[in-house]
Amino acid sequence: MLVIKELQVSFGELIVLKGINLELKKGEILAVVGESGAGKTTLGLSIMGLSPGRCAGQILFKGKDILALSEEERRLIRGKEIAMVFQNVEDALHPLYPVVDQVMEALLIHGLKDKKAAQRKAMDLLKALGLSEERTHFFPHQLSGGEKQRVLLAMALANDPEVLILDEPTASLDAITRAEIIELLKKVIREKMVLLITHDLSVAAKLAHRVAVLYGGRVVESGATQCIFTFPRHPYTRGLLRSYPNMTTVKDLQGIPGPPYKPVDGCPFHPRCTQRVELCFREVPELKSLGDRYLACHRGGIIPLLEIKALSKSFNGVRAVREVELTLYEGETLALVGESGSGKTTLALTIMGLLPPDKGEIWLEGQKVLLRDKGFYQRVQMIFQNPKSSLSHRMNVWELVKEPLDVQGWGSEEEKLERVRKVLEEVELPADDFFLRKYPHELSGGEAQRVAIARALVLNPKLLIADEATSALDASIQAKILKLLLSLQEKRGLAMLFITHDIALARKVSDRLAVMKNGSIVEEGPASEVITNPKHPYTRTLLSLAADLKEEISILPVDAQRPK
Repeated sequence: MLVIKELQVSFGELIVLKGINLELKKGEILAVVGESGAGKTTLGLSIMGLSPGRCAGQILFKGKDILALSEEERRLIRGKEIAMVFQNVEDALHPLYPVVDQVMEALLIHGLKDKKAAQRKAMDLLKALGLSEERTHFFPHQLSGGEKQRVLLAMALANDPEVLILDEPTASLDAITRAEIIELLKKVIREKMVLLITHDLSVAAKLAHRVAVLYGGRVVESGATQCIFTFPRHPYTRGLLRSYPNMTTVKDLQGIPGPPYKPVDGCPFHPRCTQRVELCFREVPELKSLGDRYLACHRGGIIPLLEIKALSKSFNGVRAVREVELTLYEGETLALVGESGSGKTTLALTIMGLLPPDKGEIWLEGQKVLLRDKGFYQRVQMIFQNPKSSLSHRMNVWELVKEPLDVQGWGSEEEKLERVRKVLEEVELPADDFFLRKYPHELSGGEAQRVAIARALVLNPKLLIADEATSALDASIQAKILKLLLSLQEKRGLAMLFITHDIALARKVSDRLAVMKNGSIVEEGPASEVITNPKHPYTRTLLSLAADLKEEISILPVDAQRPK
């Protein structure tokens, strides 16, 4: 077993790794993931005894602390019992020696005296890893990137080490070569302890049993791979998954707010976190067990922002909303999908307090909502379906966007003007006096909708309810408005309840999907799961009727498809 205890690595005053605690067992693959600069490679080099930084803590292997060994004792372990496949293949291979000689060297250094036997073993290993006998005598510059990666793997495996450290083993490889290397790794790393260092989440998903998420030199979340990647609890983990392109992702890619990590007091992620509280600025969160994972977050992970519990609403004895249970998490987009009359807008209006519920509860940030006061509307705002009817025709743009500030009694007129101009610029509208004096009838549909969005955002709410916010717009303007909403969500950390009858549209914006029929939620889950593996017949019906230009073109007569 390899055990890392309170590992700290510093370069002068810069501390790169801060109290790392990890374990590796025989036959287990642990992936360490995170952005560039998180400290992943430093961790691998420290285990190898190659880190140029000052190391503190313990790295225990077979009961011995690697950090306490002499350099001579480390050399006996390095390459024989613990080996590493380095990230940069161009730097790791010597340009003046054939690759078979470089694999031979690893064998000769660790005790094999017979050069011919070493050459045979090196050649056999390279051939087993996919190189032809002829190419084993090639120089590095004569090989492809995938072939060089196989050579590095052969060098690491030459002495059959117990611990194998793979540092970005598929970086810079094309998709086909990458897939070949992954399949090769699955075969050759069985029964070993493997530390997989990667920013490629799909490689971690395919190879690793467990995942540790590293940020700012600390583990912020760790657990079983499926658990972490399916239901991330730390905001940073969710940000990594949102940023990663893969074929099961349905939502357009979103980055992580803010610039890359810089050393700060308190939680390392707090400058980029949208749910930070005062404690996050002062104290580093402890990595604690939460049953299915370890998590370092003062708030216990991504918090429920809005909770709807057994909510019902009737009109003249007809139940429009039936015992709805729904949770919207901080910073996520939940799409509520269903046909007209399914109860979507009624649910939204009830949440906003514009309709009284028959029964049920609404909780906001962990507190039961008893009345809709100024504090509620400061945190929750709504974009209505038709901006031309929701914006007063008696008020100009300046008055419309400023009105929520007036209601809240916020700031002086000069401060209000500055805030209004800023939010108009955020929604990509002019902020000059001429535009501020315009009335709704002087605006295009897209401009009116952006004014409605600016009005909803001017108080900097935590939750935005968008009720068919793009249904009246043409496709081009709709696309721009949706990109704008997603950009604002990423920038501001908004949570969004996105109400639509168009499931094709919902799949492009949502983290999770809830399908509503006859006032009830009939299916709910991660958007990728609901779209690719729908459980309810009604969801399957919605998907079958969703817009598919390719399918619709294919049903035209052949002559109609040919250009005239």
